[in-house]
Amino acid sequence: MTGTPSVGPLLGLVLGALAVIAVVLVRVGGLGLSRDVAVAALRAVVQLSAVSLVIAGVLRSGALTGCFIAAMVTVAAFTAARRVRGRGARTVRQSARSAGWAAFAIATGVVPALVLLLATGLVPLRPIAVLPIAGILIGGAMTATALTGRRALDDLWQRRGEYEGGLALGLPQRDAALEVCRPAAALALVPAIDQTRTVGLVTLPGAFVGVLLGGADPVQAGAAQLLVLIALLAVESASALLMLELVARGHLGGGRAPA
Repeated sequence: MTGTPSVGPLLGLVLGALAVIAVVLVRVGGLGLSRDVAVAALRAVVQLSAVSLVIAGVLRSGALTGCFIAAMVTVAAFTAARRVRGRGARTVRQSARSAGWAAFAIATGVVPALVLLLATGLVPLRPIAVLPIAGILIGGAMTATALTGRRALDDLWQRRGEYEGGLALGLPQRDAALEVCRPAAALALVPAIDQTRTVGLVTLPGAFVGVLLGGADPVQAGAAQLLVLIALLAVESASALLMLELVARGHLGGGRAPA
């Protein structure tokens, strides 16, 4: 299709060059993430190559599409939980428990929004339409969940004096924790808010470009992108607030003074 990159050696060389540039810049900048950047790029190539080979079969079946979406939520949950809890030694039970809470936060944001879009007919109840929308919403919820949880736990650790002061004043553990880490949820929503505020002026996001490449006119592409962006605001807000509540209640290590 016109407008899409050609698959071949040139694409591989450009992707490799961009990945190397990213790794070198991160290493030179002393950010300590050069290995993460390299692994992320390699995983993206492997995973998208595999998905490209199986997606046609998945999209032929509503049941397989549902299973694929469930798998996406599972991977998103473990990814978010790893970011929230860090890379320290964890038992399988602890990892599964953290991922379960992350999945709860992600699903709480995604499921109502997806049901609304399908029930109103704005997103056709067809695998080829449901899968990409679900993927976008799950990705946004994963990011909001991870950012909120990680920042909330960091705030509780760094400002534990304030947390203990709240307890000394008679606040319940949950309320004392929220007084300290509530700004974490606000910061987690900044990327989604900024993307929505600047759409069309700074970037033309994926849904807009994808609909255009699919042959639709710009008005239809704009409507599709608006639907995705506003849905993401709702999804990420719900997921971030629930993750904040989970941390405050101590389900992921928050809600109590660090040892």
